[in-house]
Amino acid sequence: MITIEQIKTDLRNVLDDYFAQVTNPGKIFVVGCSTSEISGSWKGTNSRLDVGQAVYETIQQYLEPRGMAIAIQGCEHLNRALLVERTVAEAHNFEIVDVVPAIHAGGGTQVAAYQQMHDPVEVEHIVAQGGLDIGGTEIGMHVKFVQIPVPLKHRDVGAARVVALTSRPKKIGGARAKYEFTTANLEE
Repeated sequence: MITIEQIKTDLRNVLDDYFAQVTNPGKIFVVGCSTSEISGSWKGTNSRLDVGQAVYETIQQYLEPRGMAIAIQGCEHLNRALLVERTVAEAHNFEIVDVVPAIHAGGGTQVAAYQQMHDPVEVEHIVAQGGLDIGGTEIGMHVKFVQIPVPLKHRDVGAARVVALTSRPKKIGGARAKYEFTTANLEE
């Protein structure tokens, strides 16, 4: 049986890997999380508030000292809306939608975050620089293009596989385009 302490340990290992490799993580960190998958069940069949609380609290411990905000992606029953603090939504002009998470519509991590945030709101869509997908929740729609997978040494939280994403600016131009400035660029 997977314990809450094991989930926290696994997640800390994943976050250590992520932040050791990603030098510019941005200001908002997207988290998609299936508490069912973490517990060893199929998505949406065993949503657990205690697992959601462990995930939210552990990630917040990493983000707060970095001055980063968290955006918790909901399940398909909320059209993958994201839970954020109202101040984050307003600062980024995100469209607020009228819904609150429930254990089977949003999931255990959204409900846990909703209970702990100061003034939580759901927003329809964001563009973040990166985040974690815990259990195949498909966060890519909320991560800036061009997305780059982050290779993790630790790739599981409980029974769930983790995929980490970061992003980079698009490279534009043709054969003569340069992507770093050097004095040789002046002569070419």
